[in-house]
Amino acid sequence: MLYRIVYYLFAPLLALVNGRQKVYNREKLPQGNYILVAPHRSLLDPPFLALAAYPKQFGFMAKQELFKNKLFAWLIKSLHAFPVDRKNPGMAAIKGPVNLLKKTELSTMIFPTGSRHSKKMKGGAFLIAKLAGVPIVPAVYQGPFQVKDLFTWKTRRQVAFGDPIYIDRKNKLTDEDQAALEAQLQSQFDALDAQINPDFKYDPSK
Repeated sequence: MLYRIVYYLFAPLLALVNGRQKVYNREKLPQGNYILVAPHRSLLDPPFLALAAYPKQFGFMAKQELFKNKLFAWLIKSLHAFPVDRKNPGMAAIKGPVNLLKKTELSTMIFPTGSRHSKKMKGGAFLIAKLAGVPIVPAVYQGPFQVKDLFTWKTRRQVAFGDPIYIDRKNKLTDEDQAALEAQLQSQFDALDAQINPDFKYDPSK
């Protein structure tokens, strides 16, 4: 309920201050659960990607320290966050999303580079997709990267979704498979960025 309330409160407000968000290829989003995978460019990535895919709802991994305050813990749990020990993630970082995808109606969102200053992908998303039996959906966000820039109207929020990537649960994820999936994912990221704006170049310093 709180997730829906937040959507209906903030979507009109964001449209007022920055114009309506433009979404490309929304028809490519599959039925059922999936993992939305995108390059991490800003703290604004998660909410704007989630807004673009609504009414599908997402669960999020959040560092366990955020759950120490009972009121804040209730708030983020109501928005489908679940705790992960980032210092010692272990199998919890895999089992949490897998259980979420298999046992609930929530999808999840993963940024494979982990940081907006890195281009190197990590393989967790592919393993989670394989174990949960769900597709990976590539996505990119372009637009304001800082909250203050939302109010300038110089750049609008834009999200593009790519073709779902399916991973055969019967096959092992070898290093070669991993490299091929990473190349396929990066190729889709590049194509989606070009679809939105052929001249787009991401600058992590901004």
